[in-house]
Amino acid sequence: MGDEGIGVHAVRYLEKNFPETQVDLVDGGTGGFHLLEYFQKYPQIIMIDATIDGQQPGTIQLLKPKFSSDYPPTLTAHDIGLKDLLDALYLLKQQPEIWLFTVSIARLDRLSIVLSPELENVLPVLAVKIRKLLEELTAA
Repeated sequence: MGDEGIGVHAVRYLEKNFPETQVDLVDGGTGGFHLLEYFQKYPQIIMIDATIDGQQPGTIQLLKPKFSSDYPPTLTAHDIGLKDLLDALYLLKQQPEIWLFTVSIARLDRLSIVLSPELENVLPVLAVKIRKLLEELTAA
């Protein structure tokens, strides 16, 4: 759905531009309970998602949510499945540390497999921020 697919495009960008990264890159699609195994397997997870938050399109924010209520209220198509999964993990006492990079989008677009130019241009910036976070996590 156009810019809403920023997470998919970010994973593909990272695969091409940082192949030496010692992390597993997963396209989680629209989230949901099929991701449970990843949340149980890894102690730390970095997620990327689009949000409709009124910010300038392409604005990147880093959040460290713990509860579903800590997530932006407009995580587009992921509002229900991902939040339910996170609440279930919390109740099971199996929740990993989660960092969430949100990228602001203007609206949900028609069906499209390409990003707008402004979001396409933000991919290198997002990748640098992700790499910096990874370096901080591995140095700790």
